[in-house]
Amino acid sequence: MTASPTTVFISGATGFIAQHIITQLLTKGYSVVGSVRSTEKGESLVKIFNNPKFTFEVVKVLEKEGAFDEALKKHSEVTVFLHSASPVTFNAEDNERDILIPAIEGTKYVLKSIKEHAPQITRVVYTSSVVATGTPQEISDPNFNGGETTWGSLTYDQSKENGFAAYFGSKTFAEKAAWNFVETEKPNFTLSTVNPVYVFGPQNYHNGEKELNASAQMVGNILKLKPDDALPQLTGTFIDVRDVAKAHILAFETEKAQGKRFVLSNSRFDAEELVEVITKNIPELKQKLPAAKSTGDRATGRSLLDDSNARSILAIDYISLEQSVTESIKQILGN
Repeated sequence: MTASPTTVFISGATGFIAQHIITQLLTKGYSVVGSVRSTEKGESLVKIFNNPKFTFEVVKVLEKEGAFDEALKKHSEVTVFLHSASPVTFNAEDNERDILIPAIEGTKYVLKSIKEHAPQITRVVYTSSVVATGTPQEISDPNFNGGETTWGSLTYDQSKENGFAAYFGSKTFAEKAAWNFVETEKPNFTLSTVNPVYVFGPQNYHNGEKELNASAQMVGNILKLKPDDALPQLTGTFIDVRDVAKAHILAFETEKAQGKRFVLSNSRFDAEELVEVITKNIPELKQKLPAAKSTGDRATGRSLLDDSNARSILAIDYISLEQSVTESIKQILGN
């Protein structure tokens, strides 16, 4: 474990996961510097966290060489860097230009900045994704048991074909670029990556908006259904955002976590289970939503993904699907 609270730099500080990370870091006594794309966003975070140990730096364009140079030069007290910023879009004009290149080059550039301008940083944790461990077909298969030791096999050219493939490719190639940088450049820092599945859970600070991040919105969309609507063909594996945040912190605090990938995977779910959880815990919604009609062929329960590093080294007692979904829905409803 680290000897004492230090200063942590986190990129993409306004993000869904990042805000939870910051809250947990501040609660543990760490000082935090967050990168944001504008002064306005930074000042908004200052009000949200209301803690003198949180400050921000404006980094307008992440995927530009040297983007983090000045911010890092200003903060020689930083010894840990959490890279949680990454473009997430499925509808780009040019998949290579708008998705693949920014993710891959942005990752290389931030690590280069750390090596050249912040040699005192000894821990880097990179937010990747479970999609870096397999192809779209594999990840959607409930029997897929890849994970912490596997990689997506899409080629670069295949990744340019559509937005969905580009997202999978961007996560795979960007994470590989990070590991390759550490291997070839031999920086002062160790690298750990966090590879979550669908991230559910409440926002860290809710301002009345109904739109959540892409994963959490899957839960929010259930509320838009009417009693006679068919349930969507929806299935996957979930993890709560607060557990993802906790994993980032343990990944730099824990000696055995250095140099490891951590797939964060709790249990599988489908639309029927989401409706069951919601109507059980918020009974007034029972008449407003479709009835859950199980077909008997449900891809729920324990995920088969290989998450042995996360289970044995981080050993987080995961938040249940029921708690995660219920708290998310209550927050959206303003309860």
